Amino acid sequence: MFKRLGAVVLDADAITHELMEPKRLAWRQIVKAFGAGVLNDDETVNRRRLAAIVFEHAPRRRQLEAIVHPKVMRAIARRLHELRRARRMKAVVLDVPLLVETGAQRLVDALVVVTASPEVQRQRLRRKYGTSEEELNARMDAQWNLSAKAALADAVVENSGSVESTRTQVRQLWNQLVRNSPRKRPSSTSAR
Repeated sequence: MFKRLGAVVLDADAITHELMEPKRLAWRQIVKAFGAGVLNDDETVNRRRLAAIVFEHAPRRRQLEAIVHPKVMRAIARRLHELRRARRMKAVVLDVPLLVETGAQRLVDALVVVTASPEVQRQRLRRKYGTSEEELNARMDAQWNLSAKAALADAVVENSGSVESTRTQVRQLWNQLVRNSPRKRPSSTSAR
């Protein structure tokens, strides 16, 4: 929604996919740490298999995070620096699920937390991943409680309702954070 309003979006999940492409450093470290059993026939990482391992065992999740998170955050910081130097966009949105958990909120001018009720979160996770209750719980437990994140936020978007309700909140935030901002450089916002 921010992208449609003119923001450049840096998506941590997309960057993670790039960094985990076959033969790249993160890929090699993942294969070394978790074995070739996490690979598909074409040597790409089977994310479902890897998720099953890391969400079942917290120490293994931390091991994967230690491999991936620093690389993702360096890539985001590098792209953010390049975008700020270009000065051709109104705002940059960092779509980072674990921004607060990794302590990377220092990269943004405003922290926007998108919340939804636990029931809605579960429905969406089930639809996206088709996982069992145990996997759902493990995925949700791997992140901070949304109310704790919301307490740190500069703004909160409540996303349990209709798409139009969310769109209205996003437009209002856009006007508040970007259009009315006195900043000369592009603003960076995290929305997650």
